[in-house]
Amino acid sequence: MGEEFTFQNVRIVVQAIANYMRKEFAGENISVIVNYDTRFLSERFAFEAAKVLSHNQIHTYLSDRDAPSQAQAYQVIKREAHGGINFTASFNPPEYNGLKFNVESGAPALPEVTDQIEKNIRQLSKDFSFCPYYPKSEYIEKINLQQDYLMFIQDKIDFELIRKSKIRIAADLLYGTSREYLDEILEENHIPIEELHGYIDPYFGGLTPSCTEENLGELKKFIKEKKCQLGIATDCDGDRFGIVDEKGNFIDPNLVLSLLLEYLIENKNWRGGVARSVATTHLIDRIAREYDCPLYKTPVGFKFLADLFLKGQIMFGGEESACIVLKDHLPEKDGIVAGLLVAEMMAASGKKLSEHLDDLFKKYGKRVGEQRTIPLTLDRERKLRKLRKHPPSQLDGRKVSNVEIIDGIKLDFSNDDWILLRSSGTEPLIRCYAEAGTPKDVKRLLRSGLEKLS
Repeated sequence: MGEEFTFQNVRIVVQAIANYMRKEFAGENISVIVNYDTRFLSERFAFEAAKVLSHNQIHTYLSDRDAPSQAQAYQVIKREAHGGINFTASFNPPEYNGLKFNVESGAPALPEVTDQIEKNIRQLSKDFSFCPYYPKSEYIEKINLQQDYLMFIQDKIDFELIRKSKIRIAADLLYGTSREYLDEILEENHIPIEELHGYIDPYFGGLTPSCTEENLGELKKFIKEKKCQLGIATDCDGDRFGIVDEKGNFIDPNLVLSLLLEYLIENKNWRGGVARSVATTHLIDRIAREYDCPLYKTPVGFKFLADLFLKGQIMFGGEESACIVLKDHLPEKDGIVAGLLVAEMMAASGKKLSEHLDDLFKKYGKRVGEQRTIPLTLDRERKLRKLRKHPPSQLDGRKVSNVEIIDGIKLDFSNDDWILLRSSGTEPLIRCYAEAGTPKDVKRLLRSGLEKLS
């Protein structure tokens, strides 16, 4: 913020979106949902967007307070709006902000849409100087996103089952948009909750508002002190989850996704397609094979999972970055529902979360995953491109059984072991992911993979 993310650049981007929508929906009365998170100036940026849209005679439903991304997606669908603009940098550090665009289905925009908007941005950047001082108030309507969203998810979770189990839940809201959402729906259903960081702090307590293990240290201690059985965290815009067990151990999102997939198939008799990104655990593959569910693989990016969801091809999809999509729900990530489903799973079995993990490993085998990042340089970028064109037939003495290049380069080995090298889409980094049966094998794969770029 203050460098690339400025009010003038926001005006340009919003005008580019307006131009795209006026062309795409020519002759229609266009409407847009505008939302924002708890970051510094997010509310101001949202109002600036509303002003620009109003001068384009686009009806703007402006959120009356910060709200989770999935609550906005629901409003796009409910009001049959033509899109949604959300001011959030999600889980990134407090000095960042961002603008997300959702299309009329409520899903994140695919590249064919964002490419058109970016082309328009480049044209506008040359001489755009519009700065609306006053909004056209007849085109702006403030709305509350909370009530509709909470009513929508009320029937998605068996709250009575959770209440009867007497499970003690701790929630770390990380100073974000889930406050008075996650805690509110639990309290409305008379489920006791211990709460952390349920207020606004644009500095996020000196941390990034991300549900990583290092950021959930307070929650881990809190669970032990309060003798809770489950810890649920959500990131700044509420669409990603973090889970901590009764021992105060952080549960890797890959394992949470695997637990939920097994639960939904085994206990709720869900059947249908299953999707994961190329960077997500192959435990998903093993579960899909066990129940004869078609498996789909996507590039990294939730929008690709959402596209499969909208086409009716999948009933479950997940990404290693704590993203989930579920049938009969929304084409948007939902960290609140993910956390509540974990509570329901525990209530249904009467087992501790650590016991669920033990059962998962006994049935499907233990998997160990790790990720590393290295700075992206021109030389490394060149070597990564070369690897994609000429993939190795073996690595670290192991035969490569399959090569995928839908996002970076991924090498598959026997026993569902794999390594992935890809450029980050948001930072000047190369990300290296690996998964194997033991920590030693994972480290060997990572070392051998990174040597290819050195």
